[in-house]
Amino acid sequence: MQSPLAKVLGHGSAQQGTGHWWGQRLTAIALVPLTLWFAVAIMGSMPQGNWHDLSAWVAEPVHAILLILLVLTMVQHSNLGLQVVVEDYVHGATVVVVLIAVKFAHVALAVAGVYAVIVISVGAGR
Repeated sequence: MQSPLAKVLGHGSAQQGTGHWWGQRLTAIALVPLTLWFAVAIMGSMPQGNWHDLSAWVAEPVHAILLILLVLTMVQHSNLGLQVVVEDYVHGATVVVVLIAVKFAHVALAVAGVYAVIVISVGAGR
């Protein structure tokens, strides 16, 4: 016979909730100035909005670096948010599979985003 307290001892928190919470808040805070910069810079720098203007804009080192930071921050924020959704609403053995798929998808998105910025910025120099 065990008391209810004895049954749950040792099955407590994984001690990652606070770090996850802080990660979501910090990425959200970082996204505010990055998104504002992106919106203002895009509208102000591209009067005609053609491919040549975009590639020249991305080729500037400051814009390329901030764009890569925006991509990586958005992907990390999305990953943290979807992890919470999966943990809350997916049940059973599929949780692990879905979490792994979400993580791989976000890594692929991050790599694709950074690659796109690099290709566009290098291609503008030709």
